[in-house]
Amino acid sequence: MVSLFYKTGKFIRSPVLHMLIFLMLGSIAHVFANENPLADTTPLSTKKQALIYLEKNKELAASTFWPNVPPVFFLQNLKKNIDNPLSIYEGISTNFCGYAAFSYLPLHDDPLGYLTFMIQLYRNGKAIYGKEYFEPSKEVKLAAGTLSFKGELDIRPADQLWFLALADHFKGYLNFFDKQYHTGDENKLWACVNFAKFNRMVRNLFNYQVSAIGSDLFRPGIRDMYEYLANKLQTGTVALLVNNVELFKRNHNRLKVGIPSHFIILLDVEEVNDKIAITYWDYGFKSRQLLSASFLGKIIFGITTAVKKTTHAQ
Repeated sequence: MVSLFYKTGKFIRSPVLHMLIFLMLGSIAHVFANENPLADTTPLSTKKQALIYLEKNKELAASTFWPNVPPVFFLQNLKKNIDNPLSIYEGISTNFCGYAAFSYLPLHDDPLGYLTFMIQLYRNGKAIYGKEYFEPSKEVKLAAGTLSFKGELDIRPADQLWFLALADHFKGYLNFFDKQYHTGDENKLWACVNFAKFNRMVRNLFNYQVSAIGSDLFRPGIRDMYEYLANKLQTGTVALLVNNVELFKRNHNRLKVGIPSHFIILLDVEEVNDKIAITYWDYGFKSRQLLSASFLGKIIFGITTAVKKTTHAQ
C-alpha cells in the first residue's frame, strides 16, 4: 500500500493523495470503532470509586481561576453531593432547575466522572466532559461562590460553579438575547433551559440514549399517561418538563393556562383509585402528589427518557 505513494526514492507530495490517506485511515478507525462494543457506552462508576478519588484530592490547592470558591468548601460540597445525590439544590428564585434536574444522572450513575470533571475544571479553569469542552468566562469564574439570598445554594460553592459553568456553555433559543453573564443573570433568561437544550446536554455530556416527546409549547398528547410513564420508568431515568405553578398549587381542580417552566425527575408512578400518584425529585428532596389523569396530562409538556447505552449497536 505504501508503494502507491512512493516513487523514485521520494514520497509523492500531492493534496489528492493526502486526502486519500486521510479517508483511508478514517475508514479503518471507523471499522475498529464498530468492532468495539464498548466504543459507545454510557460511562458508569460507583460511589465508592468517587469517594476514593475525592480522598486522593483532599489537599486540593486554592484555584486562581475560581478566586471565590475556597477548596475546603468546594470539596465538602462535592462530598455531600456524592453521599446524598438528592440533596443538590437549584437555589431560591434561580433558573437553575434544568441543570439541577439533569445532575441527577451523573450523581447516580457516574459520580466518578462528575468528580473528575469538577476537580479538573476547578484546578485548570477548563475541562472536557463527554463531547464538550468547557472554558467558562471570566465573569462566571468570578461569580461562582458569591451568589447570595439563594437559600442553601449560598453555602454550596461547587454547585454554584457547576450550574454557572453549564449555563455559560450551553445555549438555546431562550438564551439568545442574554448570552453573556452579568450579576443577577442566574435569575434571568441567561440561565434558562428549554426542552431541546436539556436533551442535548444529556446526550453530549453523559452519552445516554435519549428519547423525548413533547415541546416547550405543546403537550405530547399521550392518551394513557400512567401507562406511558410506567413503561418509560422500566427502561431508564425519566425527566418531566412541567408547569410547576399548577403542580404546586393547592387546588388542582382549577387549571389555568400556563407554560412549562420546571424540570423534575420522576421516581415512581402508581394508580390510586381513579387518580395517579407521582413521586418525583425536586428542590433537593422527594415529593409525592396525587393527581387526576386529566390534570397530570395538562401540566406535562415534555417527557425525556435517558437510557444507559450498553453496546455500540444501541
